[in-house]
Order: sequence, then structure tokens, then C-alpha cells
Amino acid sequence: MKYRQPVFFLTVLIACFLLASGLNVADQSSTYSQSYPAVVCPPTLNGLNSQISISSGKTQYQRLENRSSKTLPFRILRFPVSKNSLVISAQGVTPVIWQSRSGSWAGGTICSGPEASQWFVGGTANVTTRGRLVLTNSGLSDALVDIQSYSENGKQPIKSVNLKSKSFMQLSLDSLAPGDKSLTIQVVPRSGRVNSFVIDEQGAGLRALGGDFVNSIPSASKSIVIPAIPNQLPKKGQKTASTHTLRILSPGEVDTNFTVEVLSADGRFTPVGLSSRAINAGIVTEFSLAPDISASAFAVRITSDDPIVASILSSVTINGRKDFVWSTATPELVPMTIAITGLSPLVTFTGESIAVIVEAKLINGKTVRTLVKGTDIATWRAPANARSMTIVSTSNKVFAGALVASSNGYGFFPIKNGSTLTRVEVPNSNIRVLNP
Repeated sequence: MKYRQPVFFLTVLIACFLLASGLNVADQSSTYSQSYPAVVCPPTLNGLNSQISISSGKTQYQRLENRSSKTLPFRILRFPVSKNSLVISAQGVTPVIWQSRSGSWAGGTICSGPEASQWFVGGTANVTTRGRLVLTNSGLSDALVDIQSYSENGKQPIKSVNLKSKSFMQLSLDSLAPGDKSLTIQVVPRSGRVNSFVIDEQGAGLRALGGDFVNSIPSASKSIVIPAIPNQLPKKGQKTASTHTLRILSPGEVDTNFTVEVLSADGRFTPVGLSSRAINAGIVTEFSLAPDISASAFAVRITSDDPIVASILSSVTINGRKDFVWSTATPELVPMTIAITGLSPLVTFTGESIAVIVEAKLINGKTVRTLVKGTDIATWRAPANARSMTIVSTSNKVFAGALVASSNGYGFFPIKNGSTLTRVEVPNSNIRVLNP
């Protein structure tokens, strides 16, 4: 009898312990923290002018090289940037930066979060180049970045650079493949919170030949769509209109074949000589593209046997001056919001069956909703007083890009998210930590 009571209490204690452990094992619920990573805009280099379009004056920012974590509200919807790169808490609304050199050129790009890889199909490294590759590190630790360049002469030696925390650097494009004409660059950070940007600016002596941002794509693919390519028609007395050049690279180890399909309001067709065309691996190749169309904008779809990267270079004329535009591939369209204050872009949608609901929020707070429908290609012009455009819904396999004309030049930027919502699991206490 004297042993029954201790045995009873010991049995109850073991049972409670096992029950508690069982309940903890059975409970698999997790808690997540959701947030939008801050986006980074390129700095304003010497001689350039920059304005960032913001959808709300309450949006917070800090300057890249500011060691303090303090942020400030923009207070205005189009913010001039004198020099430093900005880090913006955009909260799901992608800002757009518009840069220009007075009387010479203009171009735009989105401000975005860091990416594991960026491809830039554009720029030149010959005697006409004034272009630069700009690297930013918005992280609190130093970064190591690998730069792999390709040209018409093949794959170039890899270049690795160290980038201090909260800083940016610029590299001249002619230092990547000296003397070569056709350039393609891949930037791969090994560490750090890195964003990269390419400005292709050209000139001959004192004569400016134009410039533009070369927007990046994250990876090579067997099927790419370039949705917005400007096509200026000849005016009275002019003999020629826009000229276009396709730049393409297969970065793999084997040669490949590709086919180009032009999509416009005049129909869909494959240009002569661009059906099942062969290109050598690792060599940047260019082809002339001269579609006989009456539309002011068109798109191309490129399919290949192996992953490729590509872009289209188009000549344009603004106020009697020559400029050029790099139109690049974009990802499939998804619901998103982009700030467009002061830009009024012409947005071109491409897809087999286009049905996109676009909502423009005006500076006065009102909204205008439009259903954009079409086959192959459709366009929508944002109101001049719009502060943001929202893709409310979209049909499948639709792609979009924006074309903007300003007094200094003509530019393109992709319609894609600069920062997507991320989820991080919050650790939960569990008795198994103490008793594995």
C-alpha cells in the first residue's frame, strides 16, 4: 500500500508530459510576417536630371549613403533627385524614375528590390560609348558582385568588384569589352543587397547620339515577349521612318535556332529571314528588323530551342533630334500598381486574347477604370493627371510595356512589380526544443 501513492503520482506525471508533447506535435499552425522589401532607384550621375514618380506624398524614403535608418516622407508626387540613390518604402506601389540629359535624351526605369541575377541586353563598348553600369548596395554589409559580359566577339573574362555597404559605383561600359559594338551584361551578386542599372549613352565628339536606360530581365528563357516597341512613321518630306535592330544572345554552351513573330494592329507575321534562324552560343548577334506596318507601336514574340535573352533597339526623332530606345522583355502581367505622376505613358498590352482592367488614380483623388480588350495587341493612354495605374485584373499570358515621350527624348519601361509581398515564418515556442 505504501508504494501505491508514489507510483500513482509518477504515472499521472508521465501521462501529463506525454499528453503535452502530443499536443505540441499535433499543432502545426504557423504565424507569418508579411512585408514589401524596400526598392532602390538609380542615382543621378553628373549632367543628368532625375524625377521619381510617387503615388502618395506619405511614402517614406532615405538616401542610400545615409547611415541613419531614419526615413522621411516625400510630401510631393514627383520628386527631383540631385545625386544620391534613394531607398523607398513603396509598400507595393512601384515607383518609376525618369532621367534625361537636357536637349539630348531621356529614358525611364522602375525602382525595384534586389535580384539574384540581372541581364542587360543593350549598350556598346566602342568609341561612341558614354554608357555606364551602375551598381548599388543598399545593405548594411559589403557586397561582392560578378559581372559577366558578352559581345560579338564572344564571352569576355568575368569581372568581380567589391561594393561597400550603403554605397554605389559606376563602371564605364567600354571597360567591360573594350572596342566591341554589341554588348550584353549579366550581373550576379554573391553577397549584399545589390541592384544594378545600365545607361546607354552615345556620342561622337561633341555631337550627342542619344541615350536610354537598358532595363533588365532576370533570366534567359526559351520564349520571351517584348511588348512595346516604338514605330515612328515617316512624316511629309521624310524618306525613312524608325529603324529597328534585334540583339539576341544564347548564353548556353550550344548553338540554337530562334523564330521572331511580329504582333501589331496590322496583324501577326514572321519577318523574312527570321524563321528558325541559327545563332552561335555565347556570341551576341544582331539582325535588322523592318516591319511594314502602319501602327505607332508593335510587339515581338521570340521562341527558341534553348534559353535566350534579347532586346530591340529603335531609332526615334524628338523635336528634330535623334534619339534611340531599348525595348526589353517583360514577365507575364499580374495585378499591380505603378506610380506614373507626370509621365502619361502609352501602355501596350500583348497577348492572344487581351482583357485587362486598368484603374488610373488621378491627382485629385478620383479614379478612372477602363477595360482594355483586343487580340495580339492593344494600347491604353494614361491620363495626363494620373498619379498611378493599377492592373486590377488581367487575362492569362498578357505582357505589357510603357512608352513615354518627353521634351528631351523617348523612353521605355516595363510594366512589372518592383517589389513583391514576402512572407517570413515567425518562430513558435515548442516543448520539443527543450525535449527533442
